[in-house]
Amino acid sequence: MSGPALRLALEIDGDGAHPAAWRRAAHSPDQLLSPRRVARVAAAENAGFTLLTLDDGVLPPGAGSDVVGRIGAVERAAFIAASTSVVGIAPVVPLTYAEPFHVSSQLASLDHISVGRAGWVVSEETRPEVATVWGRPLVDGATARARESRDGVEVVRALWDSWEDDAVIRSVATSRYLDRERLHYVDFTGDTYTVKGPAIVPRPPQGQLVVLGSPERVPGDRLDVALVTGHDLPAVTASASAAGTPRTFAEVEVALDTAYATAEERVSDLERHGSWSDRGRLRHIGSAAGLAALLRELREVVDGVRLHPLVLDEDLPELSRLVLPHLFERRYAVRPLPGASLRTHLGLDRPANRYAAVAAQEEVR
Repeated sequence: MSGPALRLALEIDGDGAHPAAWRRAAHSPDQLLSPRRVARVAAAENAGFTLLTLDDGVLPPGAGSDVVGRIGAVERAAFIAASTSVVGIAPVVPLTYAEPFHVSSQLASLDHISVGRAGWVVSEETRPEVATVWGRPLVDGATARARESRDGVEVVRALWDSWEDDAVIRSVATSRYLDRERLHYVDFTGDTYTVKGPAIVPRPPQGQLVVLGSPERVPGDRLDVALVTGHDLPAVTASASAAGTPRTFAEVEVALDTAYATAEERVSDLERHGSWSDRGRLRHIGSAAGLAALLRELREVVDGVRLHPLVLDEDLPELSRLVLPHLFERRYAVRPLPGASLRTHLGLDRPANRYAAVAAQEEVR
């Protein structure tokens, strides 16, 4: 059996998946947040990745003596959008405390900036301290956090549709910029808040950005791509089968052999300074050939993978030099095409505007 070609995503937040990854980074700690360093990592689009993701949160990542630092994921995504031309960019934006109206505006703007290459990784804020930072009541428990994510995604999606595609008319002759008949109130009422709308940003170029997330936290019918986990191939297969989403991506943590140290040696070196916590993801520690073989198996059960390198500065060159070319040569994976949207890269249709569709049905009646 030969599965379809994989789409490849790469998580590029910080120095890598290990909390002590900075100790093996190719740059000094004070360069972590520099524009030059961010642009250099974003050059991963040249290797053929379909999507770059950027983790986020209002609290510093990690704890203890390790160097940490972060600029907002949406801001970094906007910078990357201006310095790339093909790859998709999807920041992590949690909805546990953030206002969906503002999230909608930020992400729609990112899609305009990137000319249709933006996505959104829906996440949660689980640490109680985050509520204090936001000045909001604590959202306590998995059920309450899932409710906020569920309602938030629904509001954001409705707001993206609150402008029809042709709402902006820019008529000099009539001095009209907007057709008010093509702007719509979303009139959302949830368990904890209401939203009137419409949005303050025109509909994104993709109509709806690609929404990624865990189906355990966000209902599958609100996601375009499920990020599925599992310690082994059968577990990933079961998670993907149960996702109920148009596309599934497996979460894979990666530590590769290099010319200077084996993957095991690199992991052991970092484990002296901190633990690479188990997040339930598939993990490959070993050769580039072994990773290529694993990805060849995964293409039978998922549409793509999101790779989490142990140390970006060490693993990304190996991925770019040994793994991705092998996959492309054998058509186990596919490169994104210039001039196409992220939805197109993932084989997702551009959705019709829900309000325009309703109006069209009423006219027929």
